[in-house]
This record gives sequence, structure tokens and C-alpha cells, in this order.
Amino acid sequence: MLKYVKQLTSLVAVLAVLFAFATESIAAKKSKTLKNTQKKGFVRCGVSQGLPGFSNADASGNWTGVDVDVCRAVAAAVLGDANKVKFTPLSAKERFTALTAGEIDILSRNTTWTLSRDADIGLTFVGVNFYDGQGFMVRKSSGITSTSDFKSGLSACVNIGTTTELNMRDFFTA
Repeated sequence: MLKYVKQLTSLVAVLAVLFAFATESIAAKKSKTLKNTQKKGFVRCGVSQGLPGFSNADASGNWTGVDVDVCRAVAAAVLGDANKVKFTPLSAKERFTALTAGEIDILSRNTTWTLSRDADIGLTFVGVNFYDGQGFMVRKSSGITSTSDFKSGLSACVNIGTTTELNMRDFFTA
């Protein structure tokens, strides 16, 4: 069963990348990043750190996950070899700096597509490959059954600089 899920995940990733390249093919031909990637012979791909199912390196340094498969699909499409990828693990804070500074060629990690990231940072998102949402987990013994039960002074853990943080602020100030 696990093998089937991995194969299906890889297929979905490849199809997403092929769709992205089909819709962006004219712009990609003129892309400096594309030309530089072809010249150097490998894709520098920014990924999450230790996020099983998305991007995770084992003890031997072998990367697996859907985001990793996207990187490999790009390498196969651009260079003809899915193994011509160098993975760079990046935190949420580092990801955009690395991309805009040219330290990586593509970013394939959990990143929310927002208007401000399109406009302010000037990123080009090629498509959505995963939909998610946010929720809260509390101890059963807390007696909390809905967000209306939250009290002032409640603390919560969230990664700083993420869309999740913004969503949480919006939720509690509404």
C-alpha cells in the first residue's frame, strides 16, 4: 500500500510540474534561471527540513517526498536527468531570501501562494500542488470544544513569518 501511495504521489508531482512547464514555456525559454541551470548542469532546489512526505533526508542523505519529486521532475524536464539536483534545506525564514538572492533555482517546499508574495517579492508561483488549512489542538482535559472557549492569555505555538502566523493573528483580532 505504501509503495502505491509513493508512486501515486510521484505521478501527481510530475503531472503538476509538466502542467506548470506547459503554461510557462514561453517565459521559461527567455529565463535567465533556466539558461544558468542548463549551463551549470544541475538544479539547486530549496526544500523543507525534515518534513516526511514532503521533503526529508534519511541518515544516508537520500531525499524523499513530493517536494523532492517536484525538484527531480524539473531536473528531468530541463536537464534530462532526474538525479541532477542539489537539495538545500531551508527554514520558512530563509526560503525567500535564498530564492531572490539566486542561491537556489527553484523553491519546492511548503509555501502559501499569496498576492503579497506575487507582488512584493516578485515570485512566480507555477501552481498549487497541495491544499491545507489550520486548526487548533488542545488537551482533552482543558474542556475546550470550540474556539469560542479560548480565554485571554492563551498561548499557542506557530512558526514565525508564516501565513499560519498571519491567519492566527487575523483570527484572534477579528
